[in-house]
Amino acid sequence: MIIDPQAAGPLAGVTVVALEQAVSAPMCTRTLADFGARVIKVENPDGGDFARYYDDVVEGQAAHFVWVNRGKESVTLDLKSAAGVDLLHRLLDRADVLVANLAPGALDRLGLSPAELESRHPDLISLTIDGFGAGGPLSHKRAYDLLVQAEAGVCAVTGTAGAPAKPGPPVADVTTGLYAALSIVASLCGRLRRGPGPGTAISVSLFDTMAEMMGYHLTYARHSGIDQQPLGMSSPAVAPYGAYPTADGQTVVLGTTNDREWQRLARDILQRPDLAADDRFRTNPGRVAHRADLDEAIGSWCARHDLAEVQAAADAAGIGNARYNRPSEVLAHPQLSERDRWRGIDTPNGPIPSLLPPAVIEGYHPPMGAVPGLGEHTDAVLGEIGCSAAEIERWRADGSIGRRYLGTGAAHVR
Repeated sequence: MIIDPQAAGPLAGVTVVALEQAVSAPMCTRTLADFGARVIKVENPDGGDFARYYDDVVEGQAAHFVWVNRGKESVTLDLKSAAGVDLLHRLLDRADVLVANLAPGALDRLGLSPAELESRHPDLISLTIDGFGAGGPLSHKRAYDLLVQAEAGVCAVTGTAGAPAKPGPPVADVTTGLYAALSIVASLCGRLRRGPGPGTAISVSLFDTMAEMMGYHLTYARHSGIDQQPLGMSSPAVAPYGAYPTADGQTVVLGTTNDREWQRLARDILQRPDLAADDRFRTNPGRVAHRADLDEAIGSWCARHDLAEVQAAADAAGIGNARYNRPSEVLAHPQLSERDRWRGIDTPNGPIPSLLPPAVIEGYHPPMGAVPGLGEHTDAVLGEIGCSAAEIERWRADGSIGRRYLGTGAAHVR
């Protein structure tokens, strides 16, 4: 693999083949595509990635799917057919990376175990995302975002005491996808430094990623013997830190992270030198122990002031603060619009707005490629690897590849 340093994207010249579905692996490969990699998404001809059909709110398309699948090419192969598997291997002959998150054992049944891949594609980096990692009592189980969050204790520290909750975003899927992308970039970087070498087999599990995300809570429980209780919009680690209703019906979120900030909050904002001098609140452990008293005092002050007054006072005192927003309000957030963070991307059913990726690299403009229709690129990609039009039609006729893509609303029509 050779990456042209003058190419438009940091990963230009890298080809990724993806056997993916849902969110975790698609998030990984979309991240790679955002940095300029070419991503070829291999889908089952019979419907493809099932996340395409979670809902139809985005011009008849699923919100999950359009979120994590921009900038990819879709090729339909029936991997239960000999021709489909052979075509996959021909794609892998030209690829740098394989990313997969199929059900447990599926890759082995396809002849795509790490050992088999290293034998047939010695230069390929292969990354597998699974639920619980190999070698444990849960390794055989299917794993979805909520299931893994529950198993790893995430739900137990989210919500409120007695009412555990799943965090709104699919944090197990997203963080695992990002760890996977980081692992691939690290492997590619290693190859650039040491030159060509054997293939690299990488595995990342949702459970291990969530255990890592639980690092603070696990460390606290191990050394204190205490399971910290969820506190809604607050934190068990610091106080005061939480959400408070304001006089104009809004909600402000205020946070302090050290003793100096607490002193400024008490003296400059609340105008309560008595609280600032109270020995119970001198250190963070004391404030955590007396959180309810602090919340009452802060809540009472916020309830007498409008949101703008609270935030102005907090900014003047150097205290972190935020407005509690709903998703519909974030869509119009000036921090996004005034920094030009929205771009239009194409989809099979027309253009839609999409956020730029978080990383801002000077001089690089992310491609923000289209969301692919099911099988949209099958003929073109197979033509690149030397397949003739007659062969493509023969495979199409016997079901080894999907039906011809005919544009909007016609992905399943011959």
